[in-house]
Amino acid sequence: MADSNHLSDLLSSSVLIVLGVVVASVGRLVERIVIAQQFSPKLYGEVSIAFAIMTVGTTVSLVGLNDGIPRFVSRYEDERDVRGVWVLGLVVSLAVSILVSVLLLLNVDRITDALFETAVSRELVRLFILTIPVSVGLTVGVSALRGLENTRYKLYTKDLLHPCLRIGLLIFLLGTGFDLLAVGYAYFVATLGTLVVVYFLSNKLVRLVGPVRTHVRELLAYSAPLIVTMVLSILLTRMDTLMLADMRTSAEVGVYNAAYPLANSLLMVISSFGYLYLPLTSRLDADGEHEEITDIYRITTKWIFVFTFPAFLVFTVFPGDVLSIFFGQQYVGGGIALAILSVGFFTSAAAGRNRTTLAALGHTKSILWVDVLTLALNFVLNILLIPSHGFVGAAIASAGAYVLRNIAFNVVLQLKSGINPLSAQTTRTYLVLPVVLFPVAVFASNWVTLTAVTLPIFLVCSGLLGLVAVAFAGSLQPEDGVFIEFIESAVGTEFPAIQRLQRYLRAQGE
Repeated sequence: MADSNHLSDLLSSSVLIVLGVVVASVGRLVERIVIAQQFSPKLYGEVSIAFAIMTVGTTVSLVGLNDGIPRFVSRYEDERDVRGVWVLGLVVSLAVSILVSVLLLLNVDRITDALFETAVSRELVRLFILTIPVSVGLTVGVSALRGLENTRYKLYTKDLLHPCLRIGLLIFLLGTGFDLLAVGYAYFVATLGTLVVVYFLSNKLVRLVGPVRTHVRELLAYSAPLIVTMVLSILLTRMDTLMLADMRTSAEVGVYNAAYPLANSLLMVISSFGYLYLPLTSRLDADGEHEEITDIYRITTKWIFVFTFPAFLVFTVFPGDVLSIFFGQQYVGGGIALAILSVGFFTSAAAGRNRTTLAALGHTKSILWVDVLTLALNFVLNILLIPSHGFVGAAIASAGAYVLRNIAFNVVLQLKSGINPLSAQTTRTYLVLPVVLFPVAVFASNWVTLTAVTLPIFLVCSGLLGLVAVAFAGSLQPEDGVFIEFIESAVGTEFPAIQRLQRYLRAQGE
């Protein structure tokens, strides 16, 4: 049975992380909406391509250290060890990022000729390339905060300051007459400003100047396989955009990248549980508490599924309405892509934090092989489907790759560690929510068109109906009392029925 203290720690951090993830996700969405509505789908597509290049460059430059740093920082108590891991990670990743940026700048003309259609794109790409080393420095700082299990500073900086600075600068620059380059300048300045604040706050936790023990062999041996896996993971998310840009038009890239971030928002809940999940699981593994890891994995997976399902329902039954609400009528044609992508991303909620668990247990080579297989499938499907089906083909390729990836990770996790998400309660939850909610939503779609007003109402009603269905299906267990307290605190209201259910669960646990 999962230790309620561990679950409480995970959820107490998740209250802050949920807020941070929501703000950061909404910030990214607002940013994309501003760009999409300010410019044509073609120019919005150009921005998406440039951003994909920056993201791939940043991931390559991190050489897997954004997972290695929090894992080892969480295992050390001496400041010399913590500082050594931090400094080593920063020096290595910055050196690689400078090399990557120089190589990209030397080939910027070839890149723009192959992927872009407008003249302004050349300068835009240069700005995003110059942002790569700054983004790497920021990511390393946030990774160290994660290892120190500090959620507050991460919330203040990466989740709040960074998106707010980007949006504020973007709106200001567009208002003063800047063209598409406003996006590049906003990213560079906002990332640099956030980096400075991250290291200023981090210095209060661990002084950045002082004696170090670097643990070079341990850190690099752990991170080395992740160099490839992190690159493969980010290519999985950006490959569709780059291949669409190469084989189709920037306008199609724009429509596809209206659907993609909405579908990707289904990962919001699982990301909220992920910030402290890695260091917590790594610490439990070091203490030999493997049954505890299994229990926490199962119960968090069940609630990730419950919290994510209402949004998945909306994205698959009302995809055109959702795109119209956020991006406007010119992007409604991407509705089928949104529905298809949502299926792929939702499998991550159903599978739980499988990849993070494997990383915490040290099975990085297995992660590598799964990611190689997934990327190969995505690449082949893109080659076959994009020329004839455009962004719909890209969506099918991406969704198929995510389904395979999550199945493979869970199979490997079961074989390597005997861990899987399937308790009796989780299985009943997987069955009851689709059976109860999908018929209601499909029936409603014949009579209701979602708007900015009715969308949140539909989400809340679906969520509450889902909770009732889960309770009546017998999917709750004693440990769920911690989650029920979390729901009450998040809503800010105490419900007598929930209180009675909570007392019942506690009695069952005793």
